[in-house]
Amino acid sequence: MCKKDKYYITTAIAYTSRKPHIGNSYEIVLTDAIARYKRMLGYDVFFQTGTDEHGQKIEMYAQAEGCTPKEYVDKVAGEIRAICDVLNTSYDYFIRTTDANHERAVQKIFKKLYEQGDIYKGSYEGLYCTPCESFWTESQLVDGKCPDCGREVKPAKEEAYFLRLSKYQKQLEEYIESHPDFIYPESRKKEMLNNFIKPGLQDLCVSRTSFKWGIPVDFDPNHVVYVWIDALSNYITSLGYDTENSSEMYRKFWPADAHIIGKDIVRFHTIYWPIMLMALGEPLPKQVYGHPWLLFGEDKMSKSRGNVIYADELCKMIGVDAVRYYLLSEMPFANDGSITYETIIERFNSDLANTLGNLVNRTIAMNNKYFGGVIQEPSAKEELDDELISCCFDTVKKVDDCINAFHISDALEAVINLAKRCNKYIDETAPWALAKDEANKARLGTVLYNLLESIRYIAVLIQPFMPDTNKAILTQLSCDTSDYASLSEFGATKAGTVLGKAEPLFVRIDSKKFFEEVEAMQKAYAESEKTIEEIEEAEEIPQISIDDFAKCDIRVGEVKACEKVKKSKKLLKFSIFDGAAERTIVSGIAQFYQPEELVGKKILFVSNLKPVKLCGVESCGMILSACRGDELQLVTVDENMPAGWKIS
Repeated sequence: MCKKDKYYITTAIAYTSRKPHIGNSYEIVLTDAIARYKRMLGYDVFFQTGTDEHGQKIEMYAQAEGCTPKEYVDKVAGEIRAICDVLNTSYDYFIRTTDANHERAVQKIFKKLYEQGDIYKGSYEGLYCTPCESFWTESQLVDGKCPDCGREVKPAKEEAYFLRLSKYQKQLEEYIESHPDFIYPESRKKEMLNNFIKPGLQDLCVSRTSFKWGIPVDFDPNHVVYVWIDALSNYITSLGYDTENSSEMYRKFWPADAHIIGKDIVRFHTIYWPIMLMALGEPLPKQVYGHPWLLFGEDKMSKSRGNVIYADELCKMIGVDAVRYYLLSEMPFANDGSITYETIIERFNSDLANTLGNLVNRTIAMNNKYFGGVIQEPSAKEELDDELISCCFDTVKKVDDCINAFHISDALEAVINLAKRCNKYIDETAPWALAKDEANKARLGTVLYNLLESIRYIAVLIQPFMPDTNKAILTQLSCDTSDYASLSEFGATKAGTVLGKAEPLFVRIDSKKFFEEVEAMQKAYAESEKTIEEIEEAEEIPQISIDDFAKCDIRVGEVKACEKVKKSKKLLKFSIFDGAAERTIVSGIAQFYQPEELVGKKILFVSNLKPVKLCGVESCGMILSACRGDELQLVTVDENMPAGWKIS
């Protein structure tokens, strides 16, 4: 393999709605492992990741945080990049769709497609899902709800530009059928062809006027470029694509060798994106792999469910390489994977501490004990040794086959199985027994040599998955021969080399201590004021009539008493005089006020709200407050205003 052979691999760019949980982090680790492996083989790799930063949802999140959209995406993009760095990923470029060069290129792409007739102006009337920022027809809904997220949709009409998907339908269908490896795995390809393409493609809405946080259409500033052309084109704008004169880097690396994406966005990357490229006259990516999801048990992760895990927090608890190993080993090729704290402990203690860590530790310790750390010549070979050597060669081939087919968990399993075979070899040869007889010294030296060389194979093969562990093993082996080419012949470990000190690679997890840390971590999440999920699931603020407003009976009330609600850190129990009698109202503002400072205040409350029980206390009304970001204040009125007066 020559250095001139390029390999361009990308993740999907992460949406800057929130800090990514560990399920989101799987993709960057997966892609990093492939990129590292290709580099090890000698490819000139360009590995890209980044963030998708425009759209209506960002406006909503920023408003909820009391900041500008740019301030909001700067913060979240920083968190996303920090997670990539914590996980020791070796990306070459981190693109942001707010980058000036990306925005300029997107405007030129949009204009070119418009001028050649592939984009046209019209209007869209359909059913709109705010969280997904997607229009749907009635027939596309599932049980009357958004087919992507399952949330409610509502009628909407909007002037928009459209991309002529229908024009390229036949061309795309023929391309997919003539390039069997374009969509991977096979099940995703069948889904795209049978469920979306063959039934007929509808032209795609590619601009919006109902929000402003996006790249302006330069020839029609009332419109912003919608997510599809903006986000998807990142794969070429980062390389210096230009509609008139693209860069040398673009000519070198495009087309991409692999887009690594989640299964939920396969449609965008195998229908919308290829048609955009066809319209631009550019080559299509060679392969799109739609990987499954990593679930918490059998559920999606969310802070509101209390089952979210963040990669940076887990790295603090068990180490970066252990997190990488778990993510890559637990995800099947085509089915969703599952993460639980119990399986984290089980995988760590069994595979990493017992199988791999123990193998390296006791082999080096035995060689240090019996030969003063000096590696011996393998001069007393036996037939049993050939089985171990064959296992090393077989593992190299198995890892290569698996990675090329995106069966990453199987590749890791093959490496761990080699470690298990080494442990079995120790049991079969019993070095401690050989050490009792001086006549067996040559055989003992050969056995330990075979083990040390096999461990070198493991260290080299594990590098793409666990780079720090690779370095730690090679340091203990005092090994300077760690390139992939050295695996073609068993025997690169040099006799006469003095080994380093045997130190544990992984210390077994104490489950009691581990779950105490987990409990503290989840408690901190649960006490956060308002989750992103609540914002995401919220509807846009609807337009109401004066009649709708008149239904709310808002009155002046006087706080007669106030106390904290037992078993709650957020709730205060108010006794409110409403001009005729006292009523109980419960409000979640305990973190902003002490109960005693509220007594005697004149406040506003909704008097005709349906009663509801909160922590066992019936609340008859709702106290009004104003908030911005992390700040909140009760709405108070002049102390001379009588209780019971109605606000109109």
